[in-house]
Amino acid sequence: MHKTGTREEWLTARLELLKAEKDLTRQSDELARRRRELPWVAIEKDYRFDTHAGPATLADLFAGRSQLLVYHFMFGPDYAAGCPSCSAIADGFSGSVVHLANHDVTLCAVSRAPLPKLQAYKRRMGWSFPWASSSASDFNYDFNTTHTPEEWASGTVDYNYRAMEATPENPALAEIAALSGVDWPTYRQEGPGMSAFILEDGVVYHTYSTYERGVDALWGMYPWLDRAPLGRNETGFWWRRHDEYAS
Repeated sequence: MHKTGTREEWLTARLELLKAEKDLTRQSDELARRRRELPWVAIEKDYRFDTHAGPATLADLFAGRSQLLVYHFMFGPDYAAGCPSCSAIADGFSGSVVHLANHDVTLCAVSRAPLPKLQAYKRRMGWSFPWASSSASDFNYDFNTTHTPEEWASGTVDYNYRAMEATPENPALAEIAALSGVDWPTYRQEGPGMSAFILEDGVVYHTYSTYERGVDALWGMYPWLDRAPLGRNETGFWWRRHDEYAS
């Protein structure tokens, strides 16, 4: 029973909303500027990855470019398939990766699952972006996207720049875990996020990381839903991997 009105009434309301949208755009530009002004932190640990081209360092993941964007994809060693939410986000990567590559930016996903498992899932999803396994390094732990069972058992973990309390399992979370082929305690060892790096004079620097709602902007369907008549209109876990919908 949404209100209706005339075109003139709609235009008056739309122009008022436009002012707020422009204010938000300016705020977003300012936030982007402040992200760029964060101090760079040199990476001192020798992280190692498995890639389609063989063993690689963090510097190798740049693939000859000066900037690297990493999506921390929730796919633990025991997962049977990638996290459905991360999979929905990653559906938008293949279309962007070529444009970023031609703007001196490499986009790469990183997960702890072994490389053959990542490659098989990548083929299933029809994705073309690079994906590296960090199974042999502390990369995920150091960037706070993997937490041990012992950390969770302590009651809190360090995630999104705060001590986050362990939450009990609920039906929606249990369903997501089951769709990844694991139970909830195993599923929650991984967390989503993205990190940015720059390579200058042979040194890799960490420049930015974000987690939780911070990755919403990378989730391609949500900016569309935010402009749809009914918005996100969510009552729970509704999305699936793109090959799992009924039609």
